[in-house]
Amino acid sequence: MVMVTTVVVSVMGGLAFRKKFAGSGILFYLIITALVIPSILVSLGVGLLFSQSGLNVHWSTSGFGAQLTWTLPFGLLIMFAVFNRFDKSFEEAARDLGATPWQTIRYVVLPIIAPSLIGVALFGFTLSYDEFARTLLTAGSYNTLPLEIYGMTTNVTSPVLYALGTLTTLFSLLIIGVFLALALLSNRRKARAGSDAGKAV
Repeated sequence: MVMVTTVVVSVMGGLAFRKKFAGSGILFYLIITALVIPSILVSLGVGLLFSQSGLNVHWSTSGFGAQLTWTLPFGLLIMFAVFNRFDKSFEEAARDLGATPWQTIRYVVLPIIAPSLIGVALFGFTLSYDEFARTLLTAGSYNTLPLEIYGMTTNVTSPVLYALGTLTTLFSLLIIGVFLALALLSNRRKARAGSDAGKAV
């Protein structure tokens, strides 16, 4: 959930910050502030906010929000760098050929920045999975896997801990493999489109 949300919001934020708008500077510094506030304070603040508001403190609500305060700033900073180097002439060419704004984003912008999106997704997944402090006071009565593993290390070590470590490693390698396959597929499609365009000329 955190990985997907980080990618979507980072792309939207990167597109929004390409032009100046009212309050953009304040919003940028608010985003960056989440990186300098100690994680345990963010966890405490989000947990208190939810409990005092009468909302359910659960990993899918308060825990989800607390982890986004950690992953989103990194995702947005990456997308700011990507769009800072993005050549706008590609978008202008698409518009000259009659593409709508949505078609320009879907068929021009997203394929070009696809490798960066894969990087943001992997980065968001890793940061979310490893973030212990922001989840500690916001997960509610149900532990996330990192919290469960931490709880196991405080007691007598059991074989379950090693089994979880093995499964976690395999799952991480699987995720990396899927994203590498998507990147290769994207490169092949670009190469095929380029050769088709060359033949058409």
